[in-house]
Amino acid sequence: MAKKAQKNVAPENIEAVTKTEAFIDKYKKHIVYCVCGVIVVAAIIICYAQFISKPRAQKANEALFRCESYFQADNYDKALNGDGQGCIGLLQLIDDYGCTDAANLAKLYAGICYAQTDKYEEAAKMLEDYDLQDDAIISPAALGALGNVYAQLGQNDKAIKTLLKAAKLADSNSLTPTFLIQAGELYEAEGQPEKALALYQQIKKEYVNSFVYQEIDKYIERVSK
Repeated sequence: MAKKAQKNVAPENIEAVTKTEAFIDKYKKHIVYCVCGVIVVAAIIICYAQFISKPRAQKANEALFRCESYFQADNYDKALNGDGQGCIGLLQLIDDYGCTDAANLAKLYAGICYAQTDKYEEAAKMLEDYDLQDDAIISPAALGALGNVYAQLGQNDKAIKTLLKAAKLADSNSLTPTFLIQAGELYEAEGQPEKALALYQQIKKEYVNSFVYQEIDKYIERVSK
């Protein structure tokens, strides 16, 4: 997407576009890495819930787990559209079992599937439709995924706002610094190094136990030149 847009970019903005492309390439698979683990945990919770839920919700949960097996195997087409046998697919699940927890979670799965197959418009729609919950893991991860999708679409302002919202909602040593780094690199791509620096300094000050802490000095040095 960024490469197509570059044809009409003024020479003075080429460097910013190049940085954006670097960001996109770097985080193309990060959407899954940030989100897959937490939604699998959510699926386990739903698995327990199916034993005490109403029949319709139970059927939705069972359908979700069939889709999840393809999702975990990176078979995104069958996860989305089913296999013509026991798996109806995430899209059909959403249509058939709307208003259930499983259908809501299926929107998150579907958004990631679309993102991983470069269908970013569809990914954005699914992730926007996902109903955020009152939690500090799944919902921040979903917002982070949406922010990454916006970046893929070249909507950097929306991407930054969404990533910062995800970082604030997560407030953890794992997800928060990741989203702050991503937002910072987008700020750099937009020619706003001072805002990027503020985020990198925040990581250095507040997230000393995060996995990105050991590398944060190079980010700070880069935007301080």
